[in-house]
Amino acid sequence: MWLQRLGSWDQRCFLALFSKSERKRIHQFSFWCSKTGDGPLYLLLVALLFALELTHASAFTELLLLSFAIELPLYLLLKNSIRRQRPYQLMAGMMQAHIEASDKFSLPSGHTAAAFVVASTVLCFYPEWAWLGFSWAALIGLSRILLGVHFPLDILAGSSLGVSSCLMAQQILH
Repeated sequence: MWLQRLGSWDQRCFLALFSKSERKRIHQFSFWCSKTGDGPLYLLLVALLFALELTHASAFTELLLLSFAIELPLYLLLKNSIRRQRPYQLMAGMMQAHIEASDKFSLPSGHTAAAFVVASTVLCFYPEWAWLGFSWAALIGLSRILLGVHFPLDILAGSSLGVSSCLMAQQILH
């Protein structure tokens, strides 16, 4: 019973947020924000750390890589075990996604998980920049809802997975 109510709440929240994405500027911002979570930006970040010769660049990269090595298999296990349909699949006829998702299932959000891995790693080594990292990660999660490919609980699960993966990696390294 509570699971049904939670699912209903998740759908209502999704629809309330998704309805805002009909505005052209919000749609465009969501599209480009989501694109920053596709992966190449992560390589650019690591390259920038080394180019600027920032302290801890090697340790940052080591934690980031181990965090992703933990996050990715857990993400795949969860996504393929839970097999939650995406909003545009569950609500066919009611809405249409603004982009094509990279895979079939929605829980957890991989873009959000990866962004929170990066934000958590930034927190560990460059805490003065953590506000920017977590703001960016949260915007990626929101953009995935606004684009119609994730429910809010998918984003919550992805953010939890990303942070947890970094915490596990940190424990392994220390």
